[in-house]
Amino acid sequence: MSQQALIRGEVCFRAGDGMLLTIPDGPVDIELADDSVTLGWHEGRDASSAAITRDEFDRYVREGKIRLD
Repeated sequence: MSQQALIRGEVCFRAGDGMLLTIPDGPVDIELADDSVTLGWHEGRDASSAAITRDEFDRYVREGKIRLD
C-alpha cells in the first residue's frame, strides 16, 4: 500500500553505480519494505522512481526533508 509524502530539501539516490541524483521538491508516492523504500514522482509528463535504504529514508524524515502526509 502506498503512502503520500512531500520532498522538501535535498533527497538523493544513487542510480546504479553512478552518481547521486536529487529527487525534486514536491509530492511523492512511497512504498515501504522492510529494508528499503521506493519513491515515485512526476516531472511534467515523465514518471520516475528510486529506491533508497530504510535507514536513509528514516534520516530524511527526521531531518524534515521527507514529510509524510
